[in-house]
Amino acid sequence: MEAASPPSRRPLAAIGAVSAVAIGFLFWLIYFREGAGPTSPESVAFLPAVNATLNGLSAICLVLGFRAIRRRDRGLHQRFMQLALAFSSLFLVSYIVYHSLHGDTPFPGQGAIRPIYFFILISHIVLSVIALPMVLSTFYLSWSGQFARHKKLARWTFPLWLYVSVTGVVIFAMLRVYTS
Repeated sequence: MEAASPPSRRPLAAIGAVSAVAIGFLFWLIYFREGAGPTSPESVAFLPAVNATLNGLSAICLVLGFRAIRRRDRGLHQRFMQLALAFSSLFLVSYIVYHSLHGDTPFPGQGAIRPIYFFILISHIVLSVIALPMVLSTFYLSWSGQFARHKKLARWTFPLWLYVSVTGVVIFAMLRVYTS
């Protein structure tokens, strides 16, 4: 009987490279692109609500997927996790469209709420940068049948991805309250 060959590192390196390019592009788009200003074309004014909805749906699917795997229902777990990835992917596309046309939205809140908002925002951004390659790697490991490695990574990916999804909704709500 032949020994199992070690898993290839190429797909994970490609995931790292794709993640780095995507994250670099987002930082450029939001913080460095010239002409990105607080202009709000009416055609994209609805996208922050769509983005929050997609984040919320992703969070719900993550929790339901977690419950399914705890009950050892691998098929249901897989469907919920695929939905969570689909919602997060749609969020990312919508987010890019919105920020390419609108730019950044400043937070006008003052007083004690301001540092709370920025703590949530900064932790959301930092953890989303960490979560992106972890989410893609966790999916790859499952897809390639490397379930032991998938499980080990998913223990870390799940709470990060859930935090990023939930705080995306919180950031939207805080901006909505203070900009309305």
